[in-house]
Amino acid sequence: MAVSLLSATIASVGTTALLHPGETGAANPSPSANTTSVVHVDSGNAVVDVAAKASPAVVTITSSSVNSRFGPFSVPATGVGSGFIFDANGYILTNWHVVEGNGTLTVTLEDGRDLAARVVASDPDKDLAVVKVEASNLPTVQIGSSSNLQVGQLVVAIGSPLGTFTDSVTSGILSGTGREITVTDPLTRQQRTVSNLLQTDAAINEGNSGGPLLDAAGRVIGINSAAATSAQGIGFAIPIDDAQAIIAKARTV
Repeated sequence: MAVSLLSATIASVGTTALLHPGETGAANPSPSANTTSVVHVDSGNAVVDVAAKASPAVVTITSSSVNSRFGPFSVPATGVGSGFIFDANGYILTNWHVVEGNGTLTVTLEDGRDLAARVVASDPDKDLAVVKVEASNLPTVQIGSSSNLQVGQLVVAIGSPLGTFTDSVTSGILSGTGREITVTDPLTRQQRTVSNLLQTDAAINEGNSGGPLLDAAGRVIGINSAAATSAQGIGFAIPIDDAQAIIAKARTV
């Protein structure tokens, strides 16, 4: 099963924009203590409430560089992903593969403001990074816990699929926990294994990388990171508990 990291890349030549999906790799699900049977729940207005609560703190992250190649020519390229504000002083959690490289980072807030950003903490092994913008009194998400999740519970994903449809909201269930996948880094083209992932059938696509996966109370339980390209309804998120160390580290910078 092919798996794709979910940042989107837009390469432009003149006035033409080309949208390329992320790189792919093989997925190897590891044994999990939880079952993966699908249990549909009556969400009622839960998704509406979660979107209203969390969307103001979800951002689009753009990384611009001139290192991409189109045929024999070097051309500007723009990578787009998502992230979410966890501290009102401008700290944003996202995926490392969204911000890696030497590109110039720009964060677009829900209110339309574009702010320059810089990486203040990173953990490439866990595919996590924290970027900071110079702003204050920003809306924030509520950080939850991934330690007591139940397979079948409602989850909501928010992000910028394809780098274009900002603040997109999708919902589904938690399909499994403890998953392990192997992906190819889109920048270095090296394969690496990411473990202990959450699996969901909520629709996530290129550009959703770094966006939050939330529970029915609007608390972040994961960071959307990858999706199977050879199947439908198989997406992966990094458990939020795995990000606690980098969150704490960033706040000391």
